[in-house]
Amino acid sequence: MEAGNHTEVSEFLLLGLSEDPELQPLLFGVFLSMYLVTVLGNLLIILAISSDSHLHTPMYFFISNLSFIDICFISTTIPKMLVNIQVQNKDISYIGCLTQVYFFIMFSGMDNFLLTVMAYDRFVAICHPLHYMIIMNPRLCGLLVLMSWFIMFWVSLLHILLLWQLTFCLGTEIPHFFCELAQVLKVACSDTFVNNISLYVATALLGVFPLTGILFSYSQIVSSLMRMSSAGGKYKALSTCGSHLSAVLLFYGTSLGVYLGSTVTHSPKRSSVASVMYTVVTPMLNPFIYSLRNKDVKGSLGRLFK
Repeated sequence: MEAGNHTEVSEFLLLGLSEDPELQPLLFGVFLSMYLVTVLGNLLIILAISSDSHLHTPMYFFISNLSFIDICFISTTIPKMLVNIQVQNKDISYIGCLTQVYFFIMFSGMDNFLLTVMAYDRFVAICHPLHYMIIMNPRLCGLLVLMSWFIMFWVSLLHILLLWQLTFCLGTEIPHFFCELAQVLKVACSDTFVNNISLYVATALLGVFPLTGILFSYSQIVSSLMRMSSAGGKYKALSTCGSHLSAVLLFYGTSLGVYLGSTVTHSPKRSSVASVMYTVVTPMLNPFIYSLRNKDVKGSLGRLFK
């Protein structure tokens, strides 16, 4: 292959989930359905929360933000995949690939941060109920979300600037259905040592610290519940955490499963199939988690349809 710098490489090839022509219509139908369900479900959550004044609280403010992020998250990868299947073309432009990398990092990081912020919100609500509205005031809630955006903007930009310095061979194939940073680094024709170090550091910091915050919040919540004498109070407190815990387990469980699976199998194809869990399935299930397990949201959705 002829090597070239980033000004000479105009496009990459996304190999997708399968190269079998007979499977393409099935993949198109399945992923189009999942995409539409995800967008519609999360839009309904946002509309229900924004239209009901009873849901204008910190917890639902964060849930509506999470729904917005999930729409953006899945829209970063699936539309391009559907277009490629429909037109039977695997090409993605160099700029389009870098754009996918940038927004994928940003929105996956925002998911991570929002789940952490929501854990802190539940910690304050259960452990400091009398001071909840004072601590979780609108200014702090807005500041937490803005800080999350600010951090992920610069983290994503750093990765893109480092990626921009790499050279790629003409006709580079990416064994995935979207431009994931780790897969793009593997197919680079130049040294990726600095890129890999920055990727490992960012993954460690943005993964370990938020997860530590979530675990600390729930350790305090469990400790507070153990001191409660009322069974009804314990049940009510746990019910407010059920949806968030389900979302946390789903997000971290699928992400960890993909990571462990890729390190064990070393198969790009299996890794791309496993990636569907946290890139598509998780955003799709979040609306069901927050609507089916939440009486307030179900009531608001019912009034919205009426």
